[in-house]
Amino acid sequence: MNKFVKAAVLSVVAAAMVLPTFGIAEAGHRHRHHNGDAWAAGAVGLVTGALIGGAIASQPRYNERVYIDPEPEYYEPRPVYQPRPVYRPVYRPVVVDYDVEPWTPAWYRYCSQRYRSFDPDTGTFIGYDGRSHFCTAG
Repeated sequence: MNKFVKAAVLSVVAAAMVLPTFGIAEAGHRHRHHNGDAWAAGAVGLVTGALIGGAIASQPRYNERVYIDPEPEYYEPRPVYQPRPVYRPVYRPVVVDYDVEPWTPAWYRYCSQRYRSFDPDTGTFIGYDGRSHFCTAG
């Protein structure tokens, strides 16, 4: 019903725009008036307006929201982050038969000459790795 009303209104508007032009064209002539031509022009305008109005009214409305189910797409799952294992060397004490006993004067002399960072109070020195190591004279 709504489309019909729109088409009818647009037809009337189109006819109202076309009909006055025929009246102006005939106003300059001074001979007999043929009303048949005016009626034919009005009918042509009415039909033209109805066709244009129907075409405009039948266009789809874009403000209506219609849900269209999209095709399902396969998405590959994201890789799961797994940290790499970290391998650290295990420091195990190495048992060596010492030539010089710890805490003896010979041991103090050997360690202080060999390591500049030797601490005689603790018997340790600072290695290249930044850690303290016990001085073993051997």
